[in-house]
Amino acid sequence: MPIQKKIEKQIASFRDSSGFLFWRNGVLYRQINKVFAGNYELLMRSGLYKELTGRGLLIPHSEVKIGSLNPEAHKVIKPERVPFISYPYEWCFSELKDAAILTLEIQKIAMEFGMSLRDASVYNIQFHNGRPILIDTLSFEKYKEGKPWVAYRQFCQHFLAPLALMSFRDLRLNQLLRIYIDGIPLDLASKLLPVMTNFKAGLFFHLHLHAKSQKRFAGRKVESSGRKLKKSALLGLLESLGDAVKSLKIKFDDTDWANYYEITNYSDAAMRHKKELVSEFLAKVNPKSVWDLGANDGLFSRLASNKGIFTLAFDIDPVAVEKNYLYVVAGEEKNILPLTLDLINPSSAMGWANEERMSFIERGPADLVMALALVHHLAISNNLPFLKIASFFSRIGKFLIIEFIPKEDSQVKKLLLNRADIFSNYSQKEFESEFSEFFVIKERRDIKDSKRIMYLMARK
Repeated sequence: MPIQKKIEKQIASFRDSSGFLFWRNGVLYRQINKVFAGNYELLMRSGLYKELTGRGLLIPHSEVKIGSLNPEAHKVIKPERVPFISYPYEWCFSELKDAAILTLEIQKIAMEFGMSLRDASVYNIQFHNGRPILIDTLSFEKYKEGKPWVAYRQFCQHFLAPLALMSFRDLRLNQLLRIYIDGIPLDLASKLLPVMTNFKAGLFFHLHLHAKSQKRFAGRKVESSGRKLKKSALLGLLESLGDAVKSLKIKFDDTDWANYYEITNYSDAAMRHKKELVSEFLAKVNPKSVWDLGANDGLFSRLASNKGIFTLAFDIDPVAVEKNYLYVVAGEEKNILPLTLDLINPSSAMGWANEERMSFIERGPADLVMALALVHHLAISNNLPFLKIASFFSRIGKFLIIEFIPKEDSQVKKLLLNRADIFSNYSQKEFESEFSEFFVIKERRDIKDSKRIMYLMARK
């Protein structure tokens, strides 16, 4: 995140009357307002905070003595920093699914300590050390026997609806969360889901029937029947939600990029040398953060993450990102986060006044960007001039490891197979000239047994 030199409220937390995040001299703090003091103190003294942080389910914090932003403050805490804030429309299916399961697990644990989640926002979950974690310390309130779970609708809209659509329709439908920032409307999800989901008990009850109930009672005051929801019934509801989430699966259909390294035109010698060059350049820069653009399943991302460098592995293909994340989970990797990203249309600033969710660019810059076997797709498939590509890369990274693939390469010939070659400026000379407007070329190395060239560049 960009360093802030002064006190500044974090706009994303403005909706919460219980407190807010703010920056002071580049350090992130959270003010807890007096109105929420009772719930916060219950969280701390009940043992719930210790239980959740001890299990890595809630971000830890320390209480600090600094001046607050207003007289409403009860306390100020300093949460542990998450190295990168990501959003659910950038997650693969299993990342969203794991976040949903985490939310339900936390709710069940909270009830054991006499507390409950007062919201179930997908934006309260981030990925830290390779696993999902709750980052909102103020999500807990005292559990009131007999009351329904106030976060039930939000959980269904933020988690269950997009997961069901990804499972039964298309992996890309989590992109609806870019339009519906408060969760996918249940009536829309119900219409989009296939008829067969009406015969799956969990989805019928929590999505289809829930959607009909919302429509029926929209704009009407619902009178209480006087009946109280027993704790056992609420736990049963959580179990039912959990079963519905866990039952959702996806098919690993082949995509253009899912098996990229199995069909690539690199010889064994070229692949070995390319890995050696990337490792060599990483050692020379020694970055703390790397953004690997077009990372596929993370083969080259791991050259950085295995060195202890925090690495974001971006790819447009949700299947490739899914495979990468499953590698992360299986290997218990802590330094890599796979995310879905369309570089032609990266995540934009969203929400109220376009300030609640940060754009892709705002969350940089990285110390180093890797763009391996990528530029020819941007320049030829998407008609982007080298100068535009170089300008964009200079905004998101201080150093750049980039690969140039000439027209003689079979992969470029494949891109030009069914279209006219209008790319007279696509050449190594033009590439170096245009990128030199924004970068200093530190090293230029031919990849053995190929026509490809690897560069190490530094932003001017």
